[in-house]
Amino acid sequence: MAAVTVVVVDDQITFLHAMATVVEETPGFCVVGMASSGEESLLVTDALRPHLVLMDVNLPGMDGVEATRRLRRTTPTTVVVLLSTYDDDAGEEFVNDSGAAAYVTKSAFGPARLRAVWAAAERRGE
Repeated sequence: MAAVTVVVVDDQITFLHAMATVVEETPGFCVVGMASSGEESLLVTDALRPHLVLMDVNLPGMDGVEATRRLRRTTPTTVVVLLSTYDDDAGEEFVNDSGAAAYVTKSAFGPARLRAVWAAAERRGE
C-alpha cells in the first residue's frame, strides 16, 4: 500500500518540524511538503495534491480555517485536519466552519492520533 502523503502547515517553525517528524515516524505516512501560511498552503496543496493536510488554525494573513474552506473547494479529495493550542471544545466550531475532517489539539498530536484521524476520515469516505 502506498504511503499517505502529507503537507504540514504551521507558522511556528519548531512546531512545523515537530509535526513533520511525527508524520515521518508514523508508518504509512510521508511528508511531501510544508507551508507556513494559509496562502502558501493553497499553492503547495494545489501543486502536490496530498492525501492529507495538517493545518494550524492560527496563521498570519489567511488563517487555517479560511485556507481549509478554500482547499475543500479546490481539492475536495484532500483531507484536512486542523490543529491548534485551543482546547477540544473549540475544535468542533473550527471543523463546522471549515469543512475539515477533524480537529486535534497540538498537545495531543502524535502517531496514534494521526492514524486515528486518518482512519476515521477514510471510513467517512473523505
